[in-house]
Amino acid sequence: MATAYEKVQLARGKGRATGLSFIQNIFSDFVELHGDRRFADDPAIVGGVAWLGGRAVTVIAIEKGGDTRDKVYRNFGSPNPEGYRKALRLMKQAEKFHRPVVCFVDTSGAFCGIGAEERGQGQAIAENLVEMMGLKTPVISILVGEGGSGGALALAVADRVWILENAVYSVVSPEGCASILWKDAKRAKDAAECLHLTAQDMEALGVVEQVISEEGKGEVFSRVKSMLETELDALCATDTDTLLKARYERFRKY
Repeated sequence: MATAYEKVQLARGKGRATGLSFIQNIFSDFVELHGDRRFADDPAIVGGVAWLGGRAVTVIAIEKGGDTRDKVYRNFGSPNPEGYRKALRLMKQAEKFHRPVVCFVDTSGAFCGIGAEERGQGQAIAENLVEMMGLKTPVISILVGEGGSGGALALAVADRVWILENAVYSVVSPEGCASILWKDAKRAKDAAECLHLTAQDMEALGVVEQVISEEGKGEVFSRVKSMLETELDALCATDTDTLLKARYERFRKY
């Protein structure tokens, strides 16, 4: 069995399917929407409207990029505040038109540059947490790679949170944790064990409802698609008050 830090390396691995890959392989007729209507468009977050079976859905993904040029363009999947505001704009639009929301999360964390802080990074994340808790439409979030800190949670306040078996979810990266606790980033392996950040840990702790098998590279997309169709049927049939109460209780139990 892989160690916790080996799971981190798998989650960060070259060639791993990105958020945009899931959108392209699961949904049809995806129309991307851009901008936060306040500052700019953030390529680290991709979002828009698509079809899943016969249902219109809003899909949002944190995108790390493929090759080096694309990774730089996507800021290596570290969103700026305008990215989180774009995501929230699309969620509120989904609420207005009664579309469920599906999020794909893959980030080492929100971007911590000076510009991001000046434009309200913390506020943007906090607003997403608050608004998603009361969003009057079903939300499913899937951790497909790294789930780092508030930057990941800003798209994961959902009715169902799933995680791929080699993905991780943590309040801080192992390197960051080791630097804080022991002033030595080289102890990242020890920190990874302490953080209990693997998919299996998340399921045991009740943080996620499902660990999704990654067996068969081409089968992962069809597996996730089938799960989404089944779960959205159930969630969309639930009345709004019951949905919101269950979402609130889901996070209160932590």
